[in-house]
This record gives sequence, C-alpha cells and structure tokens, in this order.
Amino acid sequence: MGGAEFWGKAPSLDDLQTIAANAFRSLPEEFRSLCGDVPLVVQDFPDDDVVLEMELDSPFEILGLFQGPTLAERDVITIPYQTMIFLYRRPILDYWAENDETLPTVIRHVLIHEIGHHFGLSDADMDRIERA
Repeated sequence: MGGAEFWGKAPSLDDLQTIAANAFRSLPEEFRSLCGDVPLVVQDFPDDDVVLEMELDSPFEILGLFQGPTLAERDVITIPYQTMIFLYRRPILDYWAENDETLPTVIRHVLIHEIGHHFGLSDADMDRIERA
C-alpha cells in the first residue's frame, strides 16, 4: 500500500487496519508473542468511557490503547473484557499530519509503545524494538 492512493482523501478505517496488521507482522517475533492472538481494533476515536477513565481533555490526546489482561493474567484471573489493542484513526492522522514520519512508521510506533507499556518494558527496550 503506497501513498499514492491516499492523495485527495484520508486513509479509511480499513486502510489503517491493513497498515496496522502489516506493522504488527513487522515486529520481532518475541515481542509479538507477548500478545498472543490479540485483535487489533481501529476506531475513529476512543469511546467516551476511555476519555473519562483516562481523564483526557480531548480524544485527540490518545493514539492507541492496549486494554485487558496480559497472557499471564488471563490464566490466573477473570477479567470482564477481552484483551485488545485499539488504534484511534483520527488522532493518529492528526499526529501524522504534524510530524515528518510515514503513516506506517507512526502506527508501528504506537503499537510498540502500547504493547511495551502494557507489559512493563522500559523506554530503552521499546527503542531497541523500534530500531529492529
């Protein structure tokens, strides 16, 4: 998927879903394996509950969210919601428009940081993964 098909209109939810799936597959296997078969969900914005829970002033303040228990927690405790990685299209596109990065690079960065923060990785660990 090149940039040419995006001239004249913003990438759709489906376009971002495709870019996100490709970005996820590009991550090192040992990093992806932390997630198991976690679904990637692309929405235009976070749900109102997320905005309230995270005390955001604007839904543009969050690019993604890893929600739910880790693989280890799923075996031990019962959590009422499924583990998912959410990517928020409009905030991501806003960030992309303001920075000198390709859209796949932005999405890969968001995935690495959402997964990394959820599993307690350091910023140095996530920087190494981004460079890989």
